[in-house]
Amino acid sequence: MPDLRGGVQVILLFFTVRVYFFRDSDRKMRLEKFLSESGLASRRDAKRYIFDGRVAVNGERVLIPGTHIAPRRDAVTFDGEPVRGQPRQIHLMLNKPAGYVTTVRDERGRPTVMALVGDISERIYPVGRLDLDTEGLLLMTNDGNFAHRILHPSHEIQKTYIAWVEGHPNRQTVQRLREGIEIEDGITAAAQVDQIERREGESQFRVVIHEGRKRQIRRMFHAVGHDVLHLKRIGIGSLSLGRLPIGKYRPLTPTEIESFGRSV
Repeated sequence: MPDLRGGVQVILLFFTVRVYFFRDSDRKMRLEKFLSESGLASRRDAKRYIFDGRVAVNGERVLIPGTHIAPRRDAVTFDGEPVRGQPRQIHLMLNKPAGYVTTVRDERGRPTVMALVGDISERIYPVGRLDLDTEGLLLMTNDGNFAHRILHPSHEIQKTYIAWVEGHPNRQTVQRLREGIEIEDGITAAAQVDQIERREGESQFRVVIHEGRKRQIRRMFHAVGHDVLHLKRIGIGSLSLGRLPIGKYRPLTPTEIESFGRSV
């Protein structure tokens, strides 16, 4: 009787490969996560693009974030253009000048921070926001998990700013800022607020917050009667702007990237 063991092993190997292939091709992920990992935008902006009807899967517009796709089988487009797989990951620190909008494109035609990284061939995007008139440390990437670790409120990443404000806030006012101040969208979380310098008609403060509300520091000082004259972000987590010239960028080191931990 012939020995069929070799043939059986080949057949079993064939079916094992087929099963693995189909399982791998059926692996699914949320649409906004796929868009983020492709370098299109942060997860937050990707959700907005989906809501706006700019994303389609297999020719059909998807309007609900959280929709699951199989990246190996489904064709995803953004504004009619195909969205490719994960590119080489880029992590940059930019010293943003005042006068630049922190967005990929601006409907009003104002200059955006993308003009400062125009020699980067990969599609990257800003991580979070800095106001038009605020300068300093801005991270840019195409790594969705990295951006998520920094932006998600549960991680409470601290951001450090230097602010020049009108007048001379007294001790009671500074303590109010530290404990939390009422602004339009609620009471702010506790903050570190320390005076650094004082000159005629102005005071300089070092402010550390972990929230990411729009124009938060400007609104905090406005609420206590001392408008911000100049604002610069100098740190995010353990990352420091250092002596990076204004308008210039540099890649983050592996240690700096790892300092923000791993995605959960």
